Amino acid sequence: VAELDKDMQDMVGKWEQLYTTLRTAKPNDKVLGELGRTSSMLRDMLNESFDSILVDAPAMYEEMRDYLQKIAPDKLGLLKLHNTKVKIFEHIGIEKQLKTLFGKTVTVPGGGYLVIEHTEALHVIDVNSGSKSNQENDQEATALMINLLAAKEVARQLRLRDMGGIIVVDFIDMRAAESRKKVEDAVRDVMKADKAKFTVLPLTKFGLLQITRQRVRPAETIVTGEVCPTCGGTGRISASIQVTDDIDNSIDDLLVAQNQSGLTLSVHPFLYAYYTKGLVSRQMKWYLKYYKWVKLVNDSSLGLTDYRIEDERGEEIQLRSMAAAMSKVQDREIEFTD
Repeated sequence: VAELDKDMQDMVGKWEQLYTTLRTAKPNDKVLGELGRTSSMLRDMLNESFDSILVDAPAMYEEMRDYLQKIAPDKLGLLKLHNTKVKIFEHIGIEKQLKTLFGKTVTVPGGGYLVIEHTEALHVIDVNSGSKSNQENDQEATALMINLLAAKEVARQLRLRDMGGIIVVDFIDMRAAESRKKVEDAVRDVMKADKAKFTVLPLTKFGLLQITRQRVRPAETIVTGEVCPTCGGTGRISASIQVTDDIDNSIDDLLVAQNQSGLTLSVHPFLYAYYTKGLVSRQMKWYLKYYKWVKLVNDSSLGLTDYRIEDERGEEIQLRSMAAAMSKVQDREIEFTD
């Protein structure tokens, strides 16, 4: 009753504000507007579980502050303005969580993992036991335990990614009909908190559970993969057997033809060991040949066929990799042949 009375008072207050503004309003003036998206989210989601609300935009902060003052004055202390140089998502760790949560593989708290695939017709979720398969003597008990844990995570992923349409969940096979019933009931129970309309069909004897869920908006698909820094996304790199010849030719060209000195060569750890190990290392052979010392740096961020050479001022020297050039020539020959 108290909430209904409060809502009624709010609506009466808005009506009085509208009436007052309308009397003095001019053409094209806004007399009353809908709630902003941020305020709407607060209205729908704010509850007692909130312990902090962070905002990084001053205008949005003021809007939320005014709205909280009206609907929940006791929650004003939770609202904070984030004004540091670090981005708010990086500061709290949300960006890392998004990359983790929206990946193809999702770890199930307590054991097992999910593999989520998206197609044009439906979404497929495969439940796997992982290391849990060897922790129980009874395989039926192990399958039931992992499936019950996975049921909670499946419902969470459906809400998190807002997956709609047809969803097929491939649970671990269970022989007992009682176990299959427990998993089916668990899915229904955890999905009760879902605001979207859904239907859960009975679990088949093959462990397949079909769910139809209302598509409120397009499913969230966040790209978690990154372009390979070594091949640039092409899936091909220069022959690794040529990289040492490429480095030797580059060093010879810089020390002899360009008369450089004080060079620093950064290479993959494997190549670093190749050039520095031995009674008379290849690094020492360079010195005996050119009478100039080349400093070597072990850089694990570089690919096996990648290397970087810097001059005595620490500036990187732009080189045309001979192996890369040969690879491009070979690619062109293949294209012309096709």
